[in-house]
Amino acid sequence: MKIALVHDWLTNMGGAERVLCVLRELFPEAPIYTTLFEPDKLADCLAQAEVHTSFLQRLPRRLRRHQKLLPLMPYAFEQFDLSGYDLVISSSHACAKGVLTRAETLHVCYCYTPMRYAWDMYHDYIRHLHGPKRWLAVWFLHRIRLWDYISAQRVDRFIAISRSVAARVRKNYGADASVLAPPVDLGRFRAGEPREDYYVVVSRLVPYKRVDLAVKACLGLRRRLLIVGVGPEEKALKALCPEGTGVRFLGWQSEEAVADCLARARAFLFPGEEDFGLTMVEAHASGCPVIAYNKGGALDILQDGETGILFSEQSVEGLTQGILRFEALLEQGGSFEPKQLRAQAERFDKERFKEGFLKLLEAAGAGDGMGSGAV
Repeated sequence: MKIALVHDWLTNMGGAERVLCVLRELFPEAPIYTTLFEPDKLADCLAQAEVHTSFLQRLPRRLRRHQKLLPLMPYAFEQFDLSGYDLVISSSHACAKGVLTRAETLHVCYCYTPMRYAWDMYHDYIRHLHGPKRWLAVWFLHRIRLWDYISAQRVDRFIAISRSVAARVRKNYGADASVLAPPVDLGRFRAGEPREDYYVVVSRLVPYKRVDLAVKACLGLRRRLLIVGVGPEEKALKALCPEGTGVRFLGWQSEEAVADCLARARAFLFPGEEDFGLTMVEAHASGCPVIAYNKGGALDILQDGETGILFSEQSVEGLTQGILRFEALLEQGGSFEPKQLRAQAERFDKERFKEGFLKLLEAAGAGDGMGSGAV
C-alpha cells in the first residue's frame, strides 16, 4: 500500500507538527506534501523527511509567510498529483484536506479544527478591521468558506482531536468524525516535585489565549504568576503590571525549563478556549493541577474537582472564583495527587495514539499494508 501524508505548511514546530512526527513514525516511508518547507526551523523527524512542496516554495523567502499566502493555498494543494497513492492522510487545520484524490484512494483527515477565522471566529476576526481591508476580508473569507465546505466533501473519513472539534466538523461540513486526542511525549515531564506558591501560564501571547485574565486575576488576588511565552500581546500585558507585583514574564524558555516550571507550580492556568489544549496534558504529566475555562478541549482533559478546576465564565471574576475554589479544596484536604494527575495524562500517551490511529484507519477500510508507507 502506497501512503502519502499532507500537511498545511512546515515552517515551525507547533502541536500539529509534533503530531506529524508521530505519523511519520507510523509511516516512515510516506512522503509529505506541503505548501511551504523551512527545514532549519523543524525537528529532524521532519527536516530530514522526503518533502514535496508547492509552487509557493519558489517565492523569495521573505514572501513565504503562510499567513499572507492563504488566498493561494487552495490552488497550491489542488496541484499535487496524488494519483499513485492508495491512502492519503491529511493533517489539517486549514487547506491540506483539499487535495484531489482518485475515487479508489482512501482520504483520511486528522482535523485539528475547521478554519476558525472562516467559521466560528469569523466575526471576532473582522471586528477589528475597517475600511477597504474589512471589505476585502469579508469577500475573501466568504470565498474561502465556500471552498472549505466543498473541499471537505473530498474527505472519506474525519478524525477530530476533541469532541469540540468533532461538533464543528459536523456543523460546518455535515460530516461525522471519530475522536482521537493528539499524542503527548510524556517522557519530557516528571511528577512528584515539591510544589511552590506560584501559578503558571505557558502560552503564545496572542489575544484569543486570554492571558490578560490570568494577569488580572492574580493581580487582584495578589498571587504569584509566572508567564512563559512570547507574542504580540506581551507589551500590553506587561503594562497591566505595576512594579513590585508578583507577575513575572519569563519569555521564551527551553523545553527543559518549561518542564521544570510545571513540575513545581501550584497550578496551571488556562483561561482561553482551545480545540484541545496540549499544555494542559503536559501540566498533568508534571503532576500539576489545571484551572481552565469550561469550554473546548478542556472538557476532554479535566475532571472537575479531581484533576483541576473548570470555571464557567470567561472573565476575570470567573477565573478568580476558579482559583479561590481550588485553594479552598486544598485547605479542605483535597490533594490533587501528582500520581493521579500523571495517570490522567497517560491517556494521551504517544503509543496509545498510534494504536488508536491504526484502528481507526482499519475501520475506515485501509486494510493491510500500512506498516511503512509503501510496498
